[in-house]
Amino acid sequence: MKSSGSAPGGDAHCPWHRRARDAVGYSLRIRLVLVFMALAVTVAVAFMGGMQKVVALGWKEAARPLLMDYVDRLTAEIGSPPSIERARAIADRLPVTLRIEGPQIQWDSHPGQPRPHWMSDKVQRQDHWSRDDTGYRLLERTTPDGHRIEFGLNALSWDKRPRIAWGTLTVLLLLTALAFVYVRHLLRPLDDIRRGARRFGNGDFGEPIPVRHGHRPDELGQLARTINTMGEDIHQMLDAKRALLLAMSHELRSPLTRARLNAELLPESADVQAQRSALMRDLGEMARLITDLLESERLAGRHAALYREPTDLTELAREVVADLQVRHPGAAAVALRVPAPLPACMLDRSRVRLLMRNLLDNSLRHSDPTAAAPQIELRVSQGVVEIEVRDHGPGVPPEHLVHLAEAFYRPDTSRQRTTGGVGLGLYLCRLVAQAHGGTLLVRNAEPGLCVTARLPCSEAVQQPALDGAR
Repeated sequence: MKSSGSAPGGDAHCPWHRRARDAVGYSLRIRLVLVFMALAVTVAVAFMGGMQKVVALGWKEAARPLLMDYVDRLTAEIGSPPSIERARAIADRLPVTLRIEGPQIQWDSHPGQPRPHWMSDKVQRQDHWSRDDTGYRLLERTTPDGHRIEFGLNALSWDKRPRIAWGTLTVLLLLTALAFVYVRHLLRPLDDIRRGARRFGNGDFGEPIPVRHGHRPDELGQLARTINTMGEDIHQMLDAKRALLLAMSHELRSPLTRARLNAELLPESADVQAQRSALMRDLGEMARLITDLLESERLAGRHAALYREPTDLTELAREVVADLQVRHPGAAAVALRVPAPLPACMLDRSRVRLLMRNLLDNSLRHSDPTAAAPQIELRVSQGVVEIEVRDHGPGVPPEHLVHLAEAFYRPDTSRQRTTGGVGLGLYLCRLVAQAHGGTLLVRNAEPGLCVTARLPCSEAVQQPALDGAR
């Protein structure tokens, strides 16, 4: 079974903005946190805007008359002519600034502090206070002796505003971090579900996906439980299929053996010789098919048993070519190429023989009789032995290449049932390569098809290593 691929965006050489965009696009956690932050900011802006509107609408009706009355009282307390001592006492007692301008007194409680922009001239004051005379007079009074007293807010009393802003930002970041931790905790079962799905995809059904709060699971727990049920059903289905296939293969061996024995006992007269040869050929194909089915089930397991022994691949290739000459007269023309001497590798000899036989048999079936004969090349590079077989036939359409090594797959355009085979040859080759820890590569050679099996080659220096019983 195939495992799922990773999400895009993991290339470390991509620009940071592209990695960030991909992270947001493929991470549910990040998107949830961003949604939470956007919601928090939206609620805060809406609340502050609403409160500002409420205060603005209620200012004229409530706060403004009270402020004007309070300014009148402060003006009366300063007196006429204005008393600098009283004005200084008010400035020290309250967070306000006072500016007295007149024929006798020119005094400012905070000389170094700029005047508010809305008190700089009459036009601006009129714009700020709804363009009427009472607007700019809200914080400005004129005494009977002609002195003008301006009241303003002391900006120094607001020096804590930056600290409040930083505190607000810190609280917001803290809330965001807590939200991320909480969302991470809520979505942690997704990691278990992903790992469990990968295990099931690799054929490992022994460990189910853990279900959080099994007595009363949430939505993710229900999803994990559903996937566990699906995994159990798939496991049972695969076991039933494997058991049925093995039972059928074993049960077919006995009648097939009897049929072959009876065919061999037929008289070798000229009138039945052709039918006898065809029957023997068909029975041989059936016997090989049953053998391939049993071998595919053995190799498809998670713990394929290999009997590793020192294997001379060159000599083994010659033996396979000689054996194929019985069924394929064209096998005698197969070219064996060994560019450099090969060491004896610790491989399962019988399985590698099966791999070579299937690759050469596949090439002989689909080679063009008028073209060059198939060739097999053996080479070793950096501890990996490569067994490459190429024919000079029509090849395979590109859309079928990725499926050639699947069980019972036969392209409809180039390789018909009339040419022989049921689609197990390359599948068995892939299983043999994977059981050894290698790979099988299929490509069009133009002309023909080229199949390369890459197997790790550890040189034999001691006793043969036994990986498992047959």
